[in-house]
Amino acid sequence: MRFAITAIDRYLGIFEALIRAGWEPVKLFTVPLRNLVDSNHGVIALAERHKIPIQLSPMTADDLQALSQKGCDVLIIASYNWKIPDWQPYLKYAVNFHASPLPEGRGPYPAVRAILEKRDHWAVACHKVTADMDKGDVLAEENFSLSDDECHESIDLKIQMAAKRLAFKTTKDFEKLWAQAKPQTGGSYWPRWKNEERIIDFSLPVERIMRQVRAFGLIKV
Repeated sequence: MRFAITAIDRYLGIFEALIRAGWEPVKLFTVPLRNLVDSNHGVIALAERHKIPIQLSPMTADDLQALSQKGCDVLIIASYNWKIPDWQPYLKYAVNFHASPLPEGRGPYPAVRAILEKRDHWAVACHKVTADMDKGDVLAEENFSLSDDECHESIDLKIQMAAKRLAFKTTKDFEKLWAQAKPQTGGSYWPRWKNEERIIDFSLPVERIMRQVRAFGLIKV
């Protein structure tokens, strides 16, 4: 299977898992770095080792057409800040790895709220890319447990490891998983937090304050 991928280093494991499974990379789409937490050095280095083009500007329909001409089968969305154009005229498949147990927790960054709500388990889901954000049929999920003292950095690591496992698992019978993907029903959308949600109210119980601190961790913006 020939694939293109959108990713930063947080999801380097997905990139590595697909190559390990014997899939052939065609192109990497990544984004300019915005803060001190994110990085793209690892994914760029891996792309360079495989001698594939790297793009840091938003994906366009022309880019998708070029992928089609290169025999690309599937677009893998692991992390991306821009809207994906309609891929269906050009590619057979497009899937997104989303860090929540879909259909719950749709949205840009659900991990923070998972900690704030004291969830005891979480998941990464692989779903079809559709025009509606995070609403495509689900191919598979990888579940994992959360501890009571989970923090942003620990859940982030668990998400990365689960995403890598899930990516490798989906390569084993991808076409069958695609054909048997389950539609999402119900669920919830979690918008990105507002700045005021990060303000600490020292009149609150210590446990609640510390959970807030752990949930946001090193996030600066």
